[in-house]
Amino acid sequence: MTPSMQEMTDGQIDKIVDIFRARVRKGRNALSSDAVQQVLGQSELPDELFGVFQRRVEAVSSMIVRHVKVDRTRSPEQVIDATARAKYIDGKVISTMPRGEGEEKKVFFFKVSRFISDDDLEKEYDLRGLRPDPYAQAKVNEDDPSFADTHPNGTHWKDADGRWNFATFSRWDDDRRHVDVYRRGHAWRDFWWFGGVCK
Repeated sequence: MTPSMQEMTDGQIDKIVDIFRARVRKGRNALSSDAVQQVLGQSELPDELFGVFQRRVEAVSSMIVRHVKVDRTRSPEQVIDATARAKYIDGKVISTMPRGEGEEKKVFFFKVSRFISDDDLEKEYDLRGLRPDPYAQAKVNEDDPSFADTHPNGTHWKDADGRWNFATFSRWDDDRRHVDVYRRGHAWRDFWWFGGVCK
């Protein structure tokens, strides 16, 4: 915790305990009392439970948030065109880009800072309670073209055949801002930021 951060409050601690207590009560019929008693005697249990909570808190603490108004009536091509970037696009892939739903959106950007596969990236979205929304993310890059200069960002989705596709927004060394929409064939590099909206 940095000096500028305020530690969690007693009220938040009580809320955490209340949430966990309610969940345990909900699942009590699935657990044997004898087995539960054994687990309660394991000294590492508190650290493991806290570790799960801590990882989730740390995952959201460094996110960037942008507010956008999304036009879901646009075609995927219109969404990409509106970013006014140099386009490198597979026409078959862009047609699979999901429209999503909702007009007013908060888009959260996070960075995992390691090479990552699309399957593992999806777990990172889940950890943060997010889901990809290419339309909303494209709108962030439309509204603020310079955002991707310092925060190259991408998103992904599966097509009807279960293949991963992606859209990325960044700036090349030749000073051109560009957008790429293709089928994924390799891991994401460690410099990418990923955008998503709340599930």
